[in-house]
Amino acid sequence: MSRILVLNGPNLDRLGIRRPDVYGTTTLAQIEARLRARAAELGHELTFVQSNREDDLIRAVATGADGIIVNPAAFTHFSYALADALAASGAPVIEVHLSNIHARETYRRLSVVSPVARAVICGLGPAGYADALEALARILSPS
Repeated sequence: MSRILVLNGPNLDRLGIRRPDVYGTTTLAQIEARLRARAAELGHELTFVQSNREDDLIRAVATGADGIIVNPAAFTHFSYALADALAASGAPVIEVHLSNIHARETYRRLSVVSPVARAVICGLGPAGYADALEALARILSPS
């Protein structure tokens, strides 16, 4: 059984009510429930961490995981500290964004996390998390 860490950055605790025109109406709790169910089917253990504080996310990475799904939210654009922690973890990282960051404001198009990620999924809404889980399952348990 692989341990997968699912990290969510600032304001993602407000999914479903914050800018539903951009981020949709699905809550983070709903995303978590769906991922937990699928992870159980795949034989993986998930740990979820959401924080508006960069240091909380960095500490979570330091606890160790076999794979990491991360939606860094606003930390995407400037958190070299989070990117460094993810790189130092040695775990494969899949970066997820609900919206297509490349079709939004110019400042949102830069990700300092992407260079340390194995893959980036953006613009698929909550399904992006499920796609990231499936990808990590293949990476961690190649058949």
